[in-house]
Parts: sequence; structure tokens; C-alpha cells
Amino acid sequence: MSENRLDVVDLDKKLSSQTPQEILEFALANFDNIAISFSGAEDVVLVDMAWKIRKDIQVFSLDTGRLHPETYQYLDRVRDHYGINIDIQFPDSAAVENLVREKGLFSFYRDDHKECCGIRKIAPLRKKLLTLDAWVTGQRRDQSPDTRAAIPVIQDDKAFARPGDRLTKFNPLANWTSAQVWNYIRSNGVPYNSLHDRGFISIGCEPCTRPVGPGQHEREGRWWWEEATKKECGLHAVNIEK
Repeated sequence: MSENRLDVVDLDKKLSSQTPQEILEFALANFDNIAISFSGAEDVVLVDMAWKIRKDIQVFSLDTGRLHPETYQYLDRVRDHYGINIDIQFPDSAAVENLVREKGLFSFYRDDHKECCGIRKIAPLRKKLLTLDAWVTGQRRDQSPDTRAAIPVIQDDKAFARPGDRLTKFNPLANWTSAQVWNYIRSNGVPYNSLHDRGFISIGCEPCTRPVGPGQHEREGRWWWEEATKKECGLHAVNIEK
């Protein structure tokens, strides 16, 4: 099926009632130039599911230069566990250098996280997505009531599409809960970031991530010094567009 003939609205209605594995099977069957965005627990579940469907899956990850040491170790464990290549995307060194020279290493505490995320995460992601026809993310609707409650299983990603082209985005775990993710990880012996054992749920850059306490929502450990809503770095910009 040509991606240009996909009606994502009708497909979302159909795929929303299917399992993540069935959604991935559809995605991999209809797109050759597709990759999984990998960083956390949800993403490794998708890697495991996709690897069981097709061994030559494409996986990429963003190295912001500010990740936890445990996250770097985790990337290597996943690479070795599945025998796959993880295409690591790096920020533009000149842009990082200019930001640090002008504002220091922790300007996001004074301003907000968007400028730093724009350089370290959004720009490298955009560069990677310009080479793809489709990508797969681990977004779940219950991850953030303010920004992810209505995410579809399949959507047109107009934020990162090449001018005049189409970029399709799959969110196979949209209907899953955190409990389902962790049940899958434990039942299938899937590797996970050791920071999860120390109370970290949503893991990003080291300066911007902390463990959450009992009763706190998982996204409360991200950018905790900022206003509670709209906690997105821009990777999923369509979530906060009105």
C-alpha cells in the first residue's frame, strides 16, 4: 500500500481496537522506510515486538550529551540483546557550543527547557525524520493527561514532514497502561534502564529528570521547576498544538 493512499482517520478507527503487535505488523508491512524511536521502557517493548516480527528493524535514539550514565549503558545492553544497530543521533556541536558559551550549562533552570531541547533533541530528530517515511513511538495516552490523552494510534506528523511529503507516525501503545508495559517487560525478559529500580519512571536528560514519589504522576519527574501542564520537549509537538 502506498503511504499516500493511507487514510489515517479511518485507519485509526480500525487499528485502535487491535493489539500493539498487530499495529506494528501493519506498520512494518506498509512502510519499508520506517524506524522506531528508542529511549525508554515503552520503546524497548516496541523494539522487542518488532524484532519478533522482523529482525531487520530500524531503530534510532537521540544522544543529547546530557543523558544519565545508566542510559548510555542501557543503549548498549539493548543493542547487544537484540543484535541490532541503534542509529544514534547527535546535536549540532556548534549550536550546543554557542548555547553553553552564551547561557551556561543550566540555562533551562532560569528560562525553560524549550531552547535546550530544541538544540539537543528537536533538531537532531528533525534531521533523522527527514530521511524517513514513517516512525514508531512509545507514547501512551495515560502518560500525560494534559498533552497525550487523545493521541491516535496512527497520525500524519505534520510537524516533522518534509515539505510537500507525508510522514506517518504510529503510536502502537497508545491504549496501554504503564502496568501493561511492565508486565510485558517482565514476562518477556526485556532489558530496561536500571534507573527504573530507583524510582525514575519517565527518563530524560540527567539535569531534567528526577524520581517521583508515591502518588505522583510519572511526568512530574520531568522539568519539575516548570508549570505542571504542557510537559513536552517538542518531540511530539502535535500533542500541544491547538
